[in-house]
Amino acid sequence: MKKETIVTAKTVEAAKEIGAAELGVSVDIVEIEVIEEPSKGFLGFGASDAKVKVSYELTRGELARDFLEKLFGNMKLDAKLDIEEKDDEINVKISGDNMGILIGRHGEILDSLQYLTGFAANNGRDDHTRVTVDVENYRARREDALRILAKRMADKAKKYRKSFTLEPMPAYERRIIHSQVQEMHGVTTYSIGQGNDRRVVIAVEKMRKQKNDHK
Repeated sequence: MKKETIVTAKTVEAAKEIGAAELGVSVDIVEIEVIEEPSKGFLGFGASDAKVKVSYELTRGELARDFLEKLFGNMKLDAKLDIEEKDDEINVKISGDNMGILIGRHGEILDSLQYLTGFAANNGRDDHTRVTVDVENYRARREDALRILAKRMADKAKKYRKSFTLEPMPAYERRIIHSQVQEMHGVTTYSIGQGNDRRVVIAVEKMRKQKNDHK
């Protein structure tokens, strides 16, 4: 996707510089298309300026910003965007008042927002850049809560010698549970269910082994 403007000036080079300034980018990265060459006229009569289309290709981070700004504008939501763009990853941090509407239950809306932002940033590109979207540091807070939950349920599994099945979670949240329990002795995890109903089971290791032996 390109951002462009049409500029008239005495010379093509001057038009290029003016256009770059209007687009807010360096003159070194813009492309130009000369619509009309400048003319000196005859004896000072009939002189005309150059007319030039100045454009540049939006980066993926800029595409992500453009998508989110339009979305928030339509929602009449006053949100601040902080976008960090790396070679193979874009991190978007959103902050502001009343941001819960962008998170949803267990981050369901946030995950959808992340998917749509990634689609907007990668649309039309041959390769794929990972896009992560976070709102008011929700993902870090959610990870902390999941690790606490995993430890608490693992302790219960060991204490009562029984397995516990957690509520359905998206894949990245299940990975956090698995990772936390792997650090603990005497307990293990596995997943059951399909699609949106996939859940993590926390079990005592011997119970899991016995279950496998009877298959």
